[in-house]
Amino acid sequence: MYPEDAAPEHPQGAAASAGRAADLDWNLLPDPVRHRLAEVAGIALAGLPPAEVPGALRQFARFTPAKRARLGGTKLVRELRDNASFRTAVVAWWEEHRPGELAAGPDEPLTAAAAAVLTGAPGARGAVASVARRGDAAEARAERDEALARADKLTVEVERLRAELTEARDQAREAAAQREHEVAQLRRKVSEQGSKLRIALDARSELEAEVARLRAGVDDRLAEVVRERDRERERAEEERARAQRAQAEVAAARQAAKEARQGDEVRLGLLLETLGGAVQGLRRELSLGGGGPRPADLVAGPDGTRGTPVVNLATLDALLALPAAHLIVDGYNVSKTGYPELPLADQRTRLVGQLGALAARTGVEVTVVFDGAAVSAAQTRGARGVRVLFSDPGVIADDVIRDLVAAEPQGRPLLVASSDRAVAASVRRRGAHAVPSSVLLGRLRS
Repeated sequence: MYPEDAAPEHPQGAAASAGRAADLDWNLLPDPVRHRLAEVAGIALAGLPPAEVPGALRQFARFTPAKRARLGGTKLVRELRDNASFRTAVVAWWEEHRPGELAAGPDEPLTAAAAAVLTGAPGARGAVASVARRGDAAEARAERDEALARADKLTVEVERLRAELTEARDQAREAAAQREHEVAQLRRKVSEQGSKLRIALDARSELEAEVARLRAGVDDRLAEVVRERDRERERAEEERARAQRAQAEVAAARQAAKEARQGDEVRLGLLLETLGGAVQGLRRELSLGGGGPRPADLVAGPDGTRGTPVVNLATLDALLALPAAHLIVDGYNVSKTGYPELPLADQRTRLVGQLGALAARTGVEVTVVFDGAAVSAAQTRGARGVRVLFSDPGVIADDVIRDLVAAEPQGRPLLVASSDRAVAASVRRRGAHAVPSSVLLGRLRS
């Protein structure tokens, strides 16, 4: 049904609308009549001149007739009711283009009622009432048919439920009989099991009494066996601990003997290497006639003794050229003298790299010692030909350097690069040559 929710839009049809209101109330038209009026107006709307089409309906003129009636039905019926000119134009279009179609016979009461409403025929009220009665009768018949169909379905459902109820009752009787039979069998089984249970309980009581008699003599024996086992286990643990201590002592003695033998072998090898180098130098001098300076003359200090400070590059080069020479470097003493502006890690990296180049050029053995307490990141890896050592916690690099000098065999050329006076004095007393840090840096930079 199309709701009438607006006032008339065309003043020129107001008088006609008022006159119609006395004869026929459009708001009470049955839905089929209103739908037929919307279809009639929608078909004629596309053929009317634009001047005769109300402004509210012009947007529907582009639609198909069915779409016009479906989307604009409310406005089409409203214009037919309130606009006499539009209503007259629709009737005229049908008479001109589709004559006779609105004058339907008694077989089409819906079209006849719509035509009577449009033309204002005297029998319009009766035609509309006839359509309404037909609609009510059709609706009543439909409701009656639906009720009869529901009644038939319910009858079929009742019959089905009765059959299911009868079947369920038969099944219940059979189940009850089966249950009674099973209950009787279970009772017989329970009685038999009860007899067997009583026999088993009596046998268990006899076995428990026998076990108690046997356990009375076994518990004491078991306790004695457990105590003996514990004593044997304690003795075994003591023997194992004694064996482990003896094994550890033997391993420690073997390791100490191995380390001592290795140290002696290293010292002996270095001494032999030093003596061999001295012999070769002596042979070279004898082949030259013995008129040149000897190696000792090149490294002697002002007073003619070894272990004197190295004050220039020439003396340093002469010492580095000696066979089996060993250069020991006080790491931070040299790096802080040469490049103090760098972080400690960069100082270590740069110094080790320069010492590697010196070792490759001269063939001298190089050992550089850093204080381990100053290392907060990953330790520097040694370059090729350079041994990098870090002192243990609580030990300074100076003590490590002294231990290295003390471990060398007598007669091997040793050079200790450090500007620390205490270090220089201590290593000179052991026969090593003290090289100031500035002199070594001069050689590393050249």
